[in-house]
Amino acid sequence: MMKHLQGRNLAHPGCLIGVTSGLIVGIILAGVLAASFNVALNTVLLVWLAITIVPGVIGWIIGDRLTAKYKRLEQAEQVSGGESSTIS
Repeated sequence: MMKHLQGRNLAHPGCLIGVTSGLIVGIILAGVLAASFNVALNTVLLVWLAITIVPGVIGWIIGDRLTAKYKRLEQAEQVSGGESSTIS
């Protein structure tokens, strides 16, 4: 299973997931702020932008950390001689 992750950087999918979820939540929250609370357009746009960018950055950081973890596991696996169990 670890061979599928070889050479992959998980920061990019983490960022994609973060930005996508941020866009969904941000659009909903911006609509609620604009319609229900009569918040100024500039404030609504800044809130939407923050809610879009922050999860993307968090996803990038988490994905980057996971990539480093998997690289260490792959190196340890190579040193120990590969997988010891076989799947039948």
